[in-house]
Amino acid sequence: MTVHSAQIGIGIRVRGVLFAALALLLSLAVGCGSTPYPHVPESQRNVDVDYDYVLGPGDTVSIFVWGNEELSSSGTVRPDGKLTTRLVEDLQASGKTSTQLARDIESAYSEYVRQPVVSVIVSGFSGVPDQTVRVLGEATNPKRVPYKKHMTLLDLMIAVGGLTPYADGNGSVLVRMVEGKQMTYALRLDDLVRDGDITADLALMPGDILIIAESWF
Repeated sequence: MTVHSAQIGIGIRVRGVLFAALALLLSLAVGCGSTPYPHVPESQRNVDVDYDYVLGPGDTVSIFVWGNEELSSSGTVRPDGKLTTRLVEDLQASGKTSTQLARDIESAYSEYVRQPVVSVIVSGFSGVPDQTVRVLGEATNPKRVPYKKHMTLLDLMIAVGGLTPYADGNGSVLVRMVEGKQMTYALRLDDLVRDGDITADLALMPGDILIIAESWF
């Protein structure tokens, strides 16, 4: 499968999960205090995700060509997932690790430079959809956050500025893909954020969606 076709497949799956999450958000908007969903099972609370970060549109990279400083440059991965360097246009970058991109640049530069040695350093992170965590609803700053190894629910709440005064934290949910199946779990955000109950914290996974409900009371 080509990188392009793989990205299309990922995009379709991510959009499907997002549509389901938005529908769930609408249903939670009229609730308060609790959800009909189970809490996150112990097997899903302390997951240790082993993954390699892959580049996505919006990522900023610095390219160093050893011994050929005039070819070194920096740039941003375009919305189409491609990158232009000093010698080569339209290099596919999205969906690749920095090491994979460095090897691709070496291969492209070998037509112009003898045995090029290239390093790619990522300095700005946006990430691909399946390596981010999304926050919808009553967060102070709802947004997409690049997943970081060992990221927890508390880390995420800090990143989005916590809950709004209108949030129903304990009526919020986590949408997660588990073995190819979409699962929805109840969260205790009020207990975690407002009461400081660390037992309500849990480890996050790439692709998680957090939906913070609105309280009407």
